[in-house]
Amino acid sequence: MNFFDVIFARSSIRKFQKKDVDERLIGLILYCATKAPSSGNVQDWEFVVVKDEKIKEKIAIASLHQMFIKEAPVVIVVCSDLEKVKLRYGERGEKLYSIQNTAAATMIILLAARALELGSCWVGAFNEDKIKEILNLPPRVRPLAIIPIGYPEGEGYKTERIPFENLTWLNQYGRKYEVEMKNLGELLKSIFEKGKKEKFKGKKQLIF
Repeated sequence: MNFFDVIFARSSIRKFQKKDVDERLIGLILYCATKAPSSGNVQDWEFVVVKDEKIKEKIAIASLHQMFIKEAPVVIVVCSDLEKVKLRYGERGEKLYSIQNTAAATMIILLAARALELGSCWVGAFNEDKIKEILNLPPRVRPLAIIPIGYPEGEGYKTERIPFENLTWLNQYGRKYEVEMKNLGELLKSIFEKGKKEKFKGKKQLIF
């Protein structure tokens, strides 16, 4: 499954099989998440991996009773160390960059999970204070996303998307950015074939 296959295949999964997820896969997903960009490379994200059934149920209740959360074998809570980002960027870092940084890490978690044939869902509706209490988070750490992960039970619901042409502007707002998408498949094929022939010359980054 190439990168674009992963993007197009990803959907929010709210039903999971009663099947454990190998710890190494969770480790790989989190390793990928730490490769996300962050403002000034502060890397303020922190992750709480939850497998305890009682804690998952408490999280689900604190997430406006979204009880499907507790059915996932693994729940990852993505947090930001506000002190770390505030020290560098002040109020803007605390209120904006912390959210941007963890959002980037969260998106990578969703894509990495899909690449590994796992389902996931980005949950943002929850009582922050209750989640902090449940997870025993220190005051400086803010929970920003909850991600249940597991093997999907069926396929997720595919939502309709607004065409990117209706959302994209060239140079200034109001002037449409028009792209001729004809023969895109041939272009991608040539890029992928070239990539297969060339050896990766950069520093080895994988942990396995």
